[in-house]
Amino acid sequence: MMQLPKPGCGLDNRPTRRALLQVGGPILGLGLADLLRCDARATEAGKAASGKSIIVFWTDGGISQQDSYDLKPAAPMEYRGAYQPIGTTVPGIQLGERLPRQAEVMRRVAIVRSVHHENGIHAPSAHWMQTGYFGPTLARNAAQKPSLGSVIARSVGSRRPPMPAYITIPRLEAFGYQGAVYLGKAYNPFEVGGDPNASDFKVPNLTLPGGLTAANVAKRRGLLDSFDSLRREIDESGVMDGLDTFKRQALEMVSGERMRAAFDISVESAELRDRYGRHRYGQSALLARRLIEAGARCVNINTGNWDHHNDIVKGLDEHLPPLDRAIAALIVDLEERGMLDDVLVYCVGEFGRTPRMNGHSGRDHWSDCFSVLLAGGGIQGGRVVGASEKWGGGVLERPVSPLDLLATIYRQLGIPLDTHFEDASGRPVSIVGAGRPINELF
Repeated sequence: MMQLPKPGCGLDNRPTRRALLQVGGPILGLGLADLLRCDARATEAGKAASGKSIIVFWTDGGISQQDSYDLKPAAPMEYRGAYQPIGTTVPGIQLGERLPRQAEVMRRVAIVRSVHHENGIHAPSAHWMQTGYFGPTLARNAAQKPSLGSVIARSVGSRRPPMPAYITIPRLEAFGYQGAVYLGKAYNPFEVGGDPNASDFKVPNLTLPGGLTAANVAKRRGLLDSFDSLRREIDESGVMDGLDTFKRQALEMVSGERMRAAFDISVESAELRDRYGRHRYGQSALLARRLIEAGARCVNINTGNWDHHNDIVKGLDEHLPPLDRAIAALIVDLEERGMLDDVLVYCVGEFGRTPRMNGHSGRDHWSDCFSVLLAGGGIQGGRVVGASEKWGGGVLERPVSPLDLLATIYRQLGIPLDTHFEDASGRPVSIVGAGRPINELF
């Protein structure tokens, strides 16, 4: 069993509190909290050597599998819904008619149609699907386990520091289950904070304080680096404990052209931006590709709300086409750039929707059986794993759990599945529990 302790650092010759406070602020023109904190380093003991990364489309509220990836055309109308199935580039595999672009790249796509867990409430289900473990039973309760992205950041780190290992677009999802919990704040995601499709898009966290330029920040930071004591990760007295890692990373990014350029989506050609779609879905996917290219390990795109209890056709007509375009364009773009084998694309929500339509022409929460999409990253495309029952109520064959999905992802990213991290009580906790990789995808 690979067991990694809670992140911590040590100093042989630690600076005093007074020295830190005197040197930190005046030299850089920023507060101490903006400068010092231990970095999440990929050289840490136990980290796997892997060049792979992941882009996650988190579909908050849950996509209706019966209208997208697992249609039931022979079922009664109240089950099959309004959409017709369409063929794909892989004979025998059909998708919903609102996914024509994904149908065109089906040879690179795998659908798992037999995902299930045992809760139909948003908060615990969001926790379950993003951490692998059942979580709080009431909305807004604190997260109990680290998220997929935080585990990845802790295990393999950034591919190219100081680019953060884990980034969310535009920000954390509402329930707050995309964080690091007991892994430490250093492994929380960096929040982009804005809509990449906006004409005035910029990253607030990369904005310099008034009166500072990238050039003079770089000069002042260089002066700081001449102090050996300030290059240490954390002092034993805990003076720097709890400070935000990403404030320092933001400083490094704005003082370096390469990092700031990664967030500048405006440099992409109009043709490519149009291919992704001029909407939040498409431009977020394009930005995610840029960030992965620049060294990020996990980019999480938090999409629109898919909680369609009422008039589901109206909701899906609004959300499915931009999601379809974004995912398909991303897959094609990654393939054209020779990146697809190293970048896993994952589309998932907390659950699916009820097989039977309700009285409001919508579908309610359903966790007994639903679908997720995976592509790239070494996953074998052009296949479907598992099956739902005749009308979609439950798993017919090959049940897949949230931990099975995470075990599959961790395996592809080169993270040992016997990895354990200590929780707040010091108890080692497995990152996959009883989960096992979905071997049919390899």
